[in-house]
Amino acid sequence: MRSKRKKGLLSLLTLSTVFILSGCQLFGADEEETTLERVQREGEVTVGFANEQPYAYQTAEGELTGSAVEVARQIMENLGVTEMDGVLTEFASLIPGLQAERFDMVTAGMFITPGRAGADHVQFANPEYTIGQAIAVEAGNPLDIHSYEDIAETDEATVAVPSGTVEYDFLLDVGVPADRIITVPDMPSALAALQAGRAEVITATGPSLQSILDTAADETIERVEDFTQPIIDGEEVINYGATVFRDTDDDFIDAFNEELENLKDSGELLEIIEEFGFTEEDLPGDATVEDAI
Repeated sequence: MRSKRKKGLLSLLTLSTVFILSGCQLFGADEEETTLERVQREGEVTVGFANEQPYAYQTAEGELTGSAVEVARQIMENLGVTEMDGVLTEFASLIPGLQAERFDMVTAGMFITPGRAGADHVQFANPEYTIGQAIAVEAGNPLDIHSYEDIAETDEATVAVPSGTVEYDFLLDVGVPADRIITVPDMPSALAALQAGRAEVITATGPSLQSILDTAADETIERVEDFTQPIIDGEEVINYGATVFRDTDDDFIDAFNEELENLKDSGELLEIIEEFGFTEEDLPGDATVEDAI
């Protein structure tokens, strides 16, 4: 009798499990939720940033802002996501952090490059701006440096650059020896290296460099105004900056691109980035991520 009861209970439990699993499948509980669906449901998105003005940085009051951040913030609000949580990360760790799902996307003004676009598990949205490089040196420019090529040809010139940036590759491409390139975590560290005499040159994009110089207000340091943009593979470098996603987030990228296009069409994109030192000349026009690679 006991054996029959045990068998009956076991059968009942088995049937209950089957019905529960069937119910889950019926109501779609086993369907994987996309990142876009999750952040829209939660109303919050987590972004990785590298504390580099004017693209993405934290104010003294702890507020996350910057041109890339504010573009992404407006787009996410248009998609129904009103909260943005920032994760501060060194620039070189942004893509690995995205791949490891530490955040949902990267808003750091990151340049679209073939190497990054080909990295495992990441994709760029369409460009938000286009920009060139700039350099700063000791006031008076004692080494008479006006280009990356000048850095390569001046044996006593050492240049400091944040790790993971395209400037590092550009410097190598024009012939600057790796042992004369100092990699640092961020632009404040690069400026400190120049101020301390550990580097004779620092480089970044024009808005980023100008922002750090304006903040420092150090009269012993100057931006080289007559700077010649680097020539890579016979062409002057044109850089496009964009937001980065995991390559599984196609619906997220499509929705982001659609809202970015709306910002461009309405003129809101220029209004947002103008506050951070960009001009109409820095707009990406009709360029897509494919054009930028």
